[in-house]
Amino acid sequence: MESSGNVPYWRLSNFYLFYFSALGVLVPFWSLYLKSLGFDASQIGELIAIIMATKIIAPYIWGWIADHTGYDLFIVRIASVLSFLLFALIFVKQTYWWIAFVMMAFSFFWNAALPQFEAITMNHLRERVDEYSKIRVWGSLGFVAAVIIMGWLIETIDESTIPMALFFLYGIIMLTAFMVPASGKIQHTEKQGSIFSVLKNPVVLALIAVCFFLQFSHGSYYTFYSIYLQEHGYQSTYIGALWALGVIAEVVLFLYVHILLPKYGHRNLLLLALVLTAVRWVLIAFFVEQTSIIIFAQLLHAASFGLFHAISISLFHRYFVGKHQGRGQALYASVSFGAGGALGSLFSGFSWEYLGSTNSFLVSAVAAFVAIVITYAYIHTNVNVQDEQVSDYYGR
Repeated sequence: MESSGNVPYWRLSNFYLFYFSALGVLVPFWSLYLKSLGFDASQIGELIAIIMATKIIAPYIWGWIADHTGYDLFIVRIASVLSFLLFALIFVKQTYWWIAFVMMAFSFFWNAALPQFEAITMNHLRERVDEYSKIRVWGSLGFVAAVIIMGWLIETIDESTIPMALFFLYGIIMLTAFMVPASGKIQHTEKQGSIFSVLKNPVVLALIAVCFFLQFSHGSYYTFYSIYLQEHGYQSTYIGALWALGVIAEVVLFLYVHILLPKYGHRNLLLLALVLTAVRWVLIAFFVEQTSIIIFAQLLHAASFGLFHAISISLFHRYFVGKHQGRGQALYASVSFGAGGALGSLFSGFSWEYLGSTNSFLVSAVAAFVAIVITYAYIHTNVNVQDEQVSDYYGR
């Protein structure tokens, strides 16, 4: 059956499936590919940071174009085509500056596709937003499958399979983008002031800072975790399984977050997520050779990404309403995954080379601790938000 009612269920699901399958290859394993080319830790950190840095401006630029033209589906399609074509340039040569150029050009369009596709999905669902999880869950399943299969391919063949797998997946994503039908835009009619009036709220500013430091703390994890495990004797198949375990834990958390938020409140759960994030980095820093502890630390991905992300989506949805909603979510992506992720990856490259792997993860723990202090000092109340979208949101 193609759709649930008038919702093109499978055509939407296919895009999420392959988009996050590609992410399941890129995030855990791209650093291994760069290492196989002979780049040092600083260069790897810089190249990974480029992918993150385009998230600072790309969501705003493409969001502004979509808002002013209504061509959100056209943007998804052209972004998918250009991502596929530009990534193909990675096979031309493997010098540092060439890869940097390809990563910058490719990721500028790659980061344009998902936010606009999320809007298309929500516009298809309209009042049936509770069905979002049925569509988006295929993205998580794709990520899990990709990290397991990719780990096996690397172990069976070598790291050269990584760009080949990405090229194949980007081609499939391009095809699925053309299978999705257009959706009608949902118009906001509320009269509101400038978005700067929202940004004057101290709680909003504190929330933005917390998002930045939390994502900054993930720099060593997203850039060097696979390399770190490999250097301590973990095989590629097992590395893939650990990444998959983290995503599975995240999905399970999302299934229950709609129960946790009303019961415990946003501030309490935000503090819990940040504390567990700091604990996670400390455990990875000191106990990498103890498999059982690393497994437990990977389960904490449910807190460091899943719980924190659900709370952030909820709070940004609460403070940025009406015509500010799209830019509010773009701000969240830009500040956290963009600025925080880019600077975290960039700094981790230098700290990995000059401070060592253990100290790099301890720096991550310190960044999470800074986020704890900001939350405790400036986010005083538990916001009561009735946001049915939060429990069904699986974004990354």
